[in-house]
Amino acid sequence: MDTDHRVTGTDAAHRSTDRLIRIFGRFVGTGYIVYLLLLIPDIARNSAAMPGWWIWTAVVLTFGSGLTFGAFTFHPNIAVIRVAGSVAALAFPIMALLWWVAWDGVTFDQGGTFLAAFPGLASLAAATVWRPLPAFVHTTASVVIVQLINQAVREPFPRSNVIAEIFFGLMFCTVFVAATLAALRTGRILDATISATHGDAALAAAATAREVERERFDALIHDEVMSSLLAVARHGRTPTLARQARSALAHLDDLTIGTVSETFSADEALAQLRAAATAVDESIDFTVGEQAPGQPAANYPAEVVRAIAAALAEALRNSRIHAQSSNRSVAVSLTSSTLQVTVQDDGIGFDRRSVPPHRLGVAVSIEGRMRQLDGGSADIESSSAGTIVELSWKR
Repeated sequence: MDTDHRVTGTDAAHRSTDRLIRIFGRFVGTGYIVYLLLLIPDIARNSAAMPGWWIWTAVVLTFGSGLTFGAFTFHPNIAVIRVAGSVAALAFPIMALLWWVAWDGVTFDQGGTFLAAFPGLASLAAATVWRPLPAFVHTTASVVIVQLINQAVREPFPRSNVIAEIFFGLMFCTVFVAATLAALRTGRILDATISATHGDAALAAAATAREVERERFDALIHDEVMSSLLAVARHGRTPTLARQARSALAHLDDLTIGTVSETFSADEALAQLRAAATAVDESIDFTVGEQAPGQPAANYPAEVVRAIAAALAEALRNSRIHAQSSNRSVAVSLTSSTLQVTVQDDGIGFDRRSVPPHRLGVAVSIEGRMRQLDGGSADIESSSAGTIVELSWKR
């Protein structure tokens, strides 16, 4: 349904077609007003040859239904508009057929019936709300009926060829009916194209979401589950390992059920980062930079804080396992628009080119994770004097 407002679901699938139906319906309604004003003399002339009940019924039903169709195009429900259009389309041939019932067979009128002036307008109403075949059948029936009426009522007077009159009327009306049907068909094609495009976009978004979730899951498995298992094999059961295992289970639960918080305050963000660091190394030197005086409090997206915390934990785990360092530190700096974490050790360092491709700690769990953040980045500098990992996010 099209109310000229934003719509969703199946209603949005026919927005262009419904808008065209409203436009053509208003055009038809305006046409009925114009023809009513122009045909007042002919209606008065016909009233002398036809019973009053038919004249007034024909005027009320044909013109009234057409005006109602135009007025109902402002209704929010397109189904109601289609019904109004169908009534306007059917009223014309019904009243034309009733002419034969009302006519006394004796009275003649050289001018013919006023209905002969606008069969195409009723056919436009049919074309607006019906499929092509019924619309063309309506056009043919309406033109044939009114031309036969004119032929019958003009009998004592010189008459033209009724076949020629019918074909002329059909050609004249068909031009407008065909144009209306073509426009509506274009609207349906446009709607189908938009619907297919939206469907493809939804599939692409779903695929991207699955890929992101897969990468997130892979990083979690590598960072915490695999690290916990390796730590068990190397060091046995320790209090630090128990905390790390509990953290891994909690993060797996978060993946399954999601988390409620969408943003963290500065204190909550620091708590998340500190917890991630101490889960790996409880004696870590964790420092927080001083905020500028008068700086307003800020909230940070939970996704950003969690991603940086996970990358921080992975950097510390790599340092503990590979760096052979005795000193490790984490420095955090927060402003209203940035969050920066620096992980530093005095270990032996490493050469990025010597890291085997199957080792995903740096490529996926640190750099890949930060790349997924809008405004996120990771910078790693390593030498024989130690390694510095800078995790940055800018709003």
